Formats: sequence, structure tokens, C-alpha cells
Amino acid sequence: MKRKIYQSLLDWKQQSKGKSAVLVQGARRVGKSYIVEEFARREYQTYILIDFNRVDQQVRDMFLFDINDLDTFFLKLTTLYNTKLHERESLIIFDEVQMFPRARSVIKYLVADGRYDYIETGSLISIKENVDDILIPSEEDQINLYPMDFEEFLWAMDNETMMPMIRSCFEKKAPMGQALHRKAMDLFRQYLIVGGMPQAVEIYSQTRDFDEVDRVKRRILNLYRDDIQKHAKGYELKVEAIFDELPSQLKNQNRHFKLSALKDGARFDEYRDPLFWLSDAMIVNNCYNATEPTIGLRLNQDRTMLKCYMADTGLLVSHAFDENGIVSEEVYKKLLLDKLEVNMGMVIENAVAQMLVTSGHKLYFYANSDRKNKENRMEIDFLIAKSRINNRHNISPIEVKSSKNYALSSLRKFIAKYREQLHIPYVLHTGDVKEDDGIVFLPLYMAGML
Repeated sequence: MKRKIYQSLLDWKQQSKGKSAVLVQGARRVGKSYIVEEFARREYQTYILIDFNRVDQQVRDMFLFDINDLDTFFLKLTTLYNTKLHERESLIIFDEVQMFPRARSVIKYLVADGRYDYIETGSLISIKENVDDILIPSEEDQINLYPMDFEEFLWAMDNETMMPMIRSCFEKKAPMGQALHRKAMDLFRQYLIVGGMPQAVEIYSQTRDFDEVDRVKRRILNLYRDDIQKHAKGYELKVEAIFDELPSQLKNQNRHFKLSALKDGARFDEYRDPLFWLSDAMIVNNCYNATEPTIGLRLNQDRTMLKCYMADTGLLVSHAFDENGIVSEEVYKKLLLDKLEVNMGMVIENAVAQMLVTSGHKLYFYANSDRKNKENRMEIDFLIAKSRINNRHNISPIEVKSSKNYALSSLRKFIAKYREQLHIPYVLHTGDVKEDDGIVFLPLYMAGML
């Protein structure tokens, strides 16, 4: 399937010209191996893929004992994989390199040799247990691969025309019009339900069968649970507790993750590493409270107050509606028609968080629960910084609305208090594009363009 990261890999190849390797990192089943091998097949004369999930000791020994004699190293490698390598025309892929960190540490010497190009793929790649006692190469660029975004989903649905129209209307701040907006929202609801995990998207594109899609997503969720048991050493029970609690926490009105739901008297310091583990594994997207909407939101973040979103909204749907072990076709149809008798806010807000992360934003929100002055009491779903920072007017507040009827009291109070620091205020809603009193209202499917 068509992925945007392909162009990023092309840019790396053309700019690096063999002077760096590139690490493609992402969650399990997000499509790393597929897209990297597709890139190798199309852009190189030959390639070798070393899957460190499966290699035998003979291959591992090469990285331990032959790296000081690269002629011998490459001779053994080409013989074992029965593939001829061509100088500057061949690629060597280190797949799931976190399973054998020694291979990552020798990238420095392989890049310096200059004969071939190197791409690594990995999950859970920066967790402490996978980098202990190895030298992280400075000759390594990094690219994150996320679940498929809405445009990639449309490509998989064989729709190449909708996103250019959406992008044009976004840039012009012009309405889509009733018919096109309705069609775009229908497609967006399908994206919410299916999500962006490539296997789920592929099954849906072929069958339109929600039961089959749900089975794929449930296998991925089980794989994540297995990873937690295998790799979250020392705090696997806490990680699993957070993971299982995610849907319930997102159902809360303000989505704040309340550690007290895990254990009475639980403190942030006790769960800091488990929360980091899930974020670093790219299973969740953590969103922190920024106490001031100023340049450098990270400098004002309160790490003890956070929201914890699933990295893929389709997985959240399967994770949340699993009373019978599989989400029924009827539930999916109600989601598709926007007729499910539950608060859709958590699904919509999770999707917006996912789209903002994929677009390159770090996630922040604003919350002030001032008990003395109600004018200071407000909450903003997301804060994002514009790409070019000026002396002022740099931060855009974003409110996400999943229903047709909503109030904007927090947003208006926020604008009044911080007007000199704000860029464009946005409301993401189920309606079409419009502008009112300095606030830009955008359809939910435009979130990824902010």
C-alpha cells in the first residue's frame, strides 16, 4: 500500500549518498518491514533483508567476530543470503534490529566503509534494555512510521481525488459544500472505525467486512499485550494496567488519566516509567498539560497531568467495545452512521490526537481548575505551535467537538486571557469550513493539515 514515508526514504537516499544509515521506528504491525522492503525492491539493484527475529547464530557471530574484516563479513553475508551486492547500488536491511542491538552498534563502521546503504527497522527501539552497553551510531538518521493517516487510508480505498479537494478548501478556508462534506465525513467515519494499521486497512479495502477487520485489530492488541509481558521488565503489571484502563480513562469528560483508577493513593512517580514505556513503544500518544500558551510549550508542561491516547483510533474502538470478545457488525454500523448511543467524544478526540502527532506535533492541552475565579477556569483540548515562531501570536488553541450542538465558553475565555500570545483559534467539528469572530471552524477530517 502507498505510504508517505516512501518519499522520506527517497529523500534520505538522495541526500545521504551513503554517509548515513536510517532507522525506521514505529509500533508493531505498523508496516515498517513492508514499506522498507518495497523501497529496496524498487530503488536498488539488489538488497539483503536480515530479520533479527529469525536469524541463526551464524549470522549473529558475523556481527560479533567479523566486523573488523569487512571483506570477509560481506563475503559471508552474500553467500548466506545467496545475493550479489553491488557497490552503491545495493541495500542491506536490519529488520527488527532491537532484537540484536550489536548490529545497530556496528552501523558506524559499515557506513564509514561506504560500499552499501543501510536501513534499520525497529519497535521498542529506544527502551533502556535495548540500548544498554552499545554505542548508538551518530551516523544514523531516524524516521518515525505511524499508523496510516486519513490520506493514506483514502489511497488504500482507491480514492485519489478527495484529499486534493480537502486540501484546497483548507488552504482557501472555503467550505467543501454539502455533498462533498457529507461524502468526506462518511469516509472519515470509516477511517475512525478501521483505523490505520495496514493489515486492518488492507482487509477492509478487500472485503468491507467489519468482523474480519476487528479480528485483525484484536490480534494486534493481543500482540501488544504479549510485548508488554516480554519487554516491560520490572513493571509489566503496571504497564498492562494502564493499557487496559485506557478506554475507561478516555470516556471521562476531560480525558485526564487518573492514576487513582489503577490503585488508591497512586502517585505519578510510581507510574512514570510505565507511561514512558507505552509512549516509547508508540502504542500510546501522551498529551501533557501546558500551564502557559507561550513559545516552548515543553518548558511549561506539567508532566503529572496528562491524557493518554491510543496511537491508533481503530485499535481504540476494538479495545473499548470488547464485551463479547469481538466488536459486532451492528456496533460498527452504528458508529458508521453516527447513531451509537455512547459518547463519541473519546473516539473523535483520540483521532485528532493521532492526526496531530502524524503531522509532527507534540501533544499539549491546557487546563486550569481555579476554584476562586471562574474566569480562569477553563480547558482547551490541544495547543499547537505554528511552524515559524515570531515574537508573539505563536500558539493555536484547538477545541474538538463531536456533536452538532456545543458551547465554546472555555475557548472564548482562553482567547480573552491570552489574546496577545495566540495565533489562529480552531474548532474541529462535524460541520463544514467557516470563520466566525476570529475563530476558524474546520471539519474533523482537516485536523491533519494543522
